[in-house]
Amino acid sequence: MEKPALKQLIRTLAFAARKHRDQRRKDVEASPYINHPITLADILVNEGGVTDIETLITALLHDTIEDTDTTVDEIESEFGLVIAGLVMEVTDDNSLSKLERKELQIQHAPYLSKKARLVKLADKIANLRDVYQSPPIEWSLQRKQAYFDWAKAVIDGLRGTHDDLEAIFDAAYKNRPKG
Repeated sequence: MEKPALKQLIRTLAFAARKHRDQRRKDVEASPYINHPITLADILVNEGGVTDIETLITALLHDTIEDTDTTVDEIESEFGLVIAGLVMEVTDDNSLSKLERKELQIQHAPYLSKKARLVKLADKIANLRDVYQSPPIEWSLQRKQAYFDWAKAVIDGLRGTHDDLEAIFDAAYKNRPKG
């Protein structure tokens, strides 16, 4: 990786860590939230062989607008218009109900840019692994199963994007909780 790209990646990681510093996951360990975007970057690079810097930066920032006080203008100012656009592609509209947001992810998946599709693939892989290995403590079996099925519906709209990541998703989906 070129030195400027490495600097940009580390600057992005520091930004995301600051933005997510007070957030915890809903698992039994209440693990630091920043682990999630780092996991996406890890999946993309080390499992999917993705080294595109814009995709990796988007992975690190993918939940900042949705889950913190970060604005799209702030992302644009810090990282540029392209990154802001990519982050917005993978950001849910929090003014909508959870059900509407989930349905829109399914509907919009086929129309995402390739870089946003890669981030979405990594996100769903990470989330399925988390739900299987250390789910939110209050989730019932039915909720876990519903999450797996919804994630598959999103990913089905991304098919043809990256064979290896899709195979990794399919392997994670095989761990769908059984009743």
